Amino acid sequence: MYNRPIPGQSLTATPRNSSYEQPPVIVDPKIAVQTHLKRLTKPKAMEDILLFIDAGVDIRTLVEGTLRGAVLEGIHSIDVSLIIAPVLHEFIRGIPLAAGVPFEEGFEDEEDFEEAIYKMPETVEETKKEMPEKSSGLMARK
Repeated sequence: MYNRPIPGQSLTATPRNSSYEQPPVIVDPKIAVQTHLKRLTKPKAMEDILLFIDAGVDIRTLVEGTLRGAVLEGIHSIDVSLIIAPVLHEFIRGIPLAAGVPFEEGFEDEEDFEEAIYKMPETVEETKKEMPEKSSGLMARK
C-alpha cells in the first residue's frame, strides 16, 4: 500500500553509491552543450518537446527538467547546468518556433528577462565602467 522509504532510510544506504554523488562525467560546458544538443536533435526528442509544449509545459520548465536530469545521472554538475541553460533554452525555443506551435517562455516578466540577458555588458571595458573605483569596506586593500 505505502511504497515509500521510511524516515532515515537514506542514511543507511552506502555512501557515494548514487551517480550524483560521484564526480561528473563532463566538466567542460562546451562538451556538455554538445552532448545535450546531440540528444535533443534526434527526431523522437523533438517530437517529445512538441508534445510537452502542446500539453502546456513552458520552455523554462523543459530546460530545467533536462538539466536536473543530467545532474541526477551524474553527466555534469549544477554549475555547468547554470552556464549552459541559456543555450539550451534558445535551442528548445527554436523547435516550436520552427513548427509554428504557440508556446510560453516560462518567465513571469518577459521584459525583465530580456533586460537581464540581452543588456549585459559586452566587453570588459563596459564592465569596468560599471564597477566602483575604490572599495572602502573592512576587507578592502589599502
